[in-house]
Amino acid sequence: EYSCEYGSLKFYALCGVGGVLSCGLTHTAVVPLDLVKCRMQVDPQKYKSIFNGFSVTVNEDGVRGLAKGWAPTFIGYSMQGLCKFGFYEVFKILYGNMLGEENAYLWRTSLYLAASASAEFFADIALAPMEAAKVRIQTQPGYANTLRQALPKMFGEEGIWAFYKGVAPLWMR
Repeated sequence: EYSCEYGSLKFYALCGVGGVLSCGLTHTAVVPLDLVKCRMQVDPQKYKSIFNGFSVTVNEDGVRGLAKGWAPTFIGYSMQGLCKFGFYEVFKILYGNMLGEENAYLWRTSLYLAASASAEFFADIALAPMEAAKVRIQTQPGYANTLRQALPKMFGEEGIWAFYKGVAPLWMR
C-alpha cells in the first residue's frame, strides 16, 4: 500500500531526493534574479534596479552571463535540500522517540521546530562552500567564471576557511 516503510532508509532517501529536487532545481531556476540581486548589493551605483541590472549584465556578458553561478547554486542547494528534508525526518523520529509517543503528540509543534532547526544546522554546513563560490563568481569580476576555477583559487588564497565564513550568517537567517 505504501511506497516504503516510515522511518526506513528508503524513506529517508526519498525525503532527501525530494529535497534535492525542490531546493536544487528551484534555486537554479532563479539564478539570473539572484545574480542581479547580489550585484545590486555589491555595486548599487552600477546596478541601480532589477531591470537595469539585467540590462547591464546582458550588455557586458551576454545572455549567458545571467547563468553565472549556476553550478555552485545547483550543487549547494541540492545538498542543502538533501540534508534539510532528509535530516528533518531523522530528527523528527529521533526526538519523538526520546519524548515518547504521548509527549511527542502533545508537544508536536515544538518537536517539529526542533527537528527543523537541527536539520537546517547541517543543511547550511552542506550549502556554505558552494554559496561562497557562487557569490565570488557572481560579484567579483575577473575572479572566476566557473566553479572549477573558483574552488582551487579560494582554497589557495584562504584555505578551508574560505568555504565556511558564511555559515554563521546562514544559521542566523
